[in-house]
Amino acid sequence: MRATAATILADFWGLIFPRVCLGCQEPLARGEDHLCTSCRAQLPYTDYHLLPPADNPLARRFWGKLPVRHALSYLRFLRRGRVQHLLHQLKYQGQRDVGLALGRWYGHDLAAAGFTFDLIVPVPLHPRKLAKRGFNQSAPFAEGLAEALHMPWHAAALRRTAHTDSQTRKNRVQRWQNVAEVFEVADVIAIQGKHVLVVDDVLTTGATLEACAAALLAAGATEVSIATIACADR
Repeated sequence: MRATAATILADFWGLIFPRVCLGCQEPLARGEDHLCTSCRAQLPYTDYHLLPPADNPLARRFWGKLPVRHALSYLRFLRRGRVQHLLHQLKYQGQRDVGLALGRWYGHDLAAAGFTFDLIVPVPLHPRKLAKRGFNQSAPFAEGLAEALHMPWHAAALRRTAHTDSQTRKNRVQRWQNVAEVFEVADVIAIQGKHVLVVDDVLTTGATLEACAAALLAAGATEVSIATIACADR
């Protein structure tokens, strides 16, 4: 009886404040979360987690730079598409639940494919930017992954030691110079001897993730993998 009353109340509330799909703006059906079934089916999935490393184009970006165990990205970033809209909602509209849902969805895919990690760590924001934005957009994605994979995550294992300019209009060399040596491990004990999965929202050149991975390996992590919500084509 209590569950029925709660369902009726939820349906009534939905009539007054309908939940809409972030992809097509149509009302969401019961059980749908942020995206309707149709839009979710049409997302540009990479399926990189199903490819052997030699065939993974994302993994090849790190060859000869760092010993990255797995290079993973859930979606392809397409300008003016559903993915860009989702990321905008997460990053600039404060819809933390979007990152959490994407992390859960991808985490279930990774778990089904047999992926395991010892610790999941989000790329950190500088305290100044964190105070301005209110939250780290990579953290809910990390939390969602950890929940689906049944693995721990550590929001403060890495620390950004310097405030840097936006990476948006920089080329690859400028991006690397912008983030080189600005990350350090804040909790050495937590990462030592661990296979750490570093997560971010978008991978463009990989400079930020390279810098984070280098700091983790230097501090004693045995292996580092990376995963992002989306990756841009080179």
